[in-house]
Amino acid sequence: MTRTKFSRFGTSHQTSWDWRAAGNFICGGAGSSLLAGSVAAAFPEAPDWRVLLAALLLIGAGLVFVWTEIGRTWRAFNVLFHPQTSWMTREAYVAALTGALVAGWAFTGIAPLAHAAGLAALLFLYCQARILKAARGIPAWREPAIVPLIVATGLVEGVSLLVLIATAQEVPSSALLAALTALAVLRFASWLRYRARMDASDMPPVTRRVLDSVSRGMLWVGTVAPLAAAGLTLAVPAIAPLAAVAALVAGAHFKLQLITRAAQVQGYALGNKLRRGHPLTMKPGAAEATAR
Repeated sequence: MTRTKFSRFGTSHQTSWDWRAAGNFICGGAGSSLLAGSVAAAFPEAPDWRVLLAALLLIGAGLVFVWTEIGRTWRAFNVLFHPQTSWMTREAYVAALTGALVAGWAFTGIAPLAHAAGLAALLFLYCQARILKAARGIPAWREPAIVPLIVATGLVEGVSLLVLIATAQEVPSSALLAALTALAVLRFASWLRYRARMDASDMPPVTRRVLDSVSRGMLWVGTVAPLAAAGLTLAVPAIAPLAAVAALVAGAHFKLQLITRAAQVQGYALGNKLRRGHPLTMKPGAAEATAR
């Protein structure tokens, strides 16, 4: 068997985050993108207040997941004290700013406040992506390609929710379906780039197996199914929700697997070149000669 620098290290999973952390990325990414997408769809007017409220509730639900994950819950307030170094602190501040802008629009009716909330929501999504990249000890998270992948996944989730909302009211517009298919393709392209860079690195074998399973979901459920359903909507409008649901499921599955199964800790990986002189790598009799 070929030894890699992860033969001994990189097999233990991080124990700080569980499914609740994944819930923050799932709900927060979908909520922030829903808010930004609804603002963009209604521009230059303000979107429906119910959509903005639903988006804020999703963002809030994600933050509550993180809060409940902390053993001593009041320690959560410590996250507010490190904006100069922590992307989690910046995420919390941007979430508060987004809520304040939506509240300001609700009380004043000034549409630019809603537009600013949409921009803040995109910044929130970016902060979430940077949180993962900042985890230097976890190869699957620290890869720079994770940032555009998380952002693209969030955008797909938000537009998918918009399609579902539009379907509940009427047949979704062709523009929404076109945006969903374009973003699904963009997400898959981001996934291929991320996976190629991970394959080129010496990632832990466990991480490789998890990413292999995610690849199938991203291709068939997250890309092929939405594209096929969106195309068939031209003939059968009632199947439009299938495109949105498939895209949502693939994104949620990816984030859940990334947090709960693909987060192996690197540890102290010294590599093969530093094994010179190790008894297991020397020829028979060499160890005794070295000892003499």
